[in-house]
Amino acid sequence: MNEFFTWQTLATFAGAATATGIITQFVKGWFSKIPTQIVSYVIALVILFVATAATAGFAAEWTVWAILPLNAILVSMSANGAFSAVQRVTDSKSNS
Repeated sequence: MNEFFTWQTLATFAGAATATGIITQFVKGWFSKIPTQIVSYVIALVILFVATAATAGFAAEWTVWAILPLNAILVSMSANGAFSAVQRVTDSKSNS
């Protein structure tokens, strides 16, 4: 593997969720007055939009673009859930 992420990887559910989780944790302090779930959703939407444009081009069918907001919800929820799970494990180990 020569790169950490590729456009093809970011266009997948797992790639988009991973990138969304990492970027959300990095930037959430910048938007402290906005709920993290909304920040995460916007990041997921941007990642999916750019990855779709890079892999399928802007000439992709309209249905591809129409489903992006729904897919962004799933990616955002997955990224948020993964972070919560890691946080629970880390908290339980530190309380032991």
